[in-house]
Amino acid sequence: MLQLRNISKSYPNGRNVLSNLSHDIKDGEYVAIMGESGVGKSTLLNLVAGLDSLDAGEIVVDGVPMSSLNDDEATLLRRKKFGFIFQAFHVLPHLTLFQNIALPLMLNHSETHRARLMLAAVGLRGREQDFPRQLSGGELQRVAIARALVHKPKLLLADEPTGNLDPDTAHEVLRLLRDEIKQNGASGILVTHSPAAAATADRILMLTKQGLLPMESVPA
Repeated sequence: MLQLRNISKSYPNGRNVLSNLSHDIKDGEYVAIMGESGVGKSTLLNLVAGLDSLDAGEIVVDGVPMSSLNDDEATLLRRKKFGFIFQAFHVLPHLTLFQNIALPLMLNHSETHRARLMLAAVGLRGREQDFPRQLSGGELQRVAIARALVHKPKLLLADEPTGNLDPDTAHEVLRLLRDEIKQNGASGILVTHSPAAAATADRILMLTKQGLLPMESVPA
């Protein structure tokens, strides 16, 4: 589903954050990425999502090199096949919760009834007409999670999706993420500092200066 081919990225200050990194994530595979703060985990997600540009290398999604697409084609691919959960939520304040969650369905010209189901799945049943200003940070995070899953994306990108949630809600959300990924035959990348969250994935990788390494091969 996802191929990273010798990708590199430097910050504006010149510090090299990712260097010649290569890795494949298979169809249907759910991978957790851990690593020290500042090592480039969120940067990697932003590059895969197309929210930042590579300095070198290639990202291939479902057999399609991202560099081969023009802006409109890349937008269409992300709209149909990607789901995003980012730390900043990006919930639209002028839309109701139902409208926020249904937005990917509307953009893809699909029926919106699944938005109500996803709202219930994240514990916000009956709040369809509420606005984001009426929610806590944890509730906003749950809306962002429901929106990322509602259109059954083929590739889910989740950056610390449980960072604003209490332990019980985090457990339920992690179960939902895994269930949706597996039921829909999707692939997923979970960036997290939480060993408990990482343990829900099929395998755990550590992002290091040497690249993405299996957890068991990283020196203690």
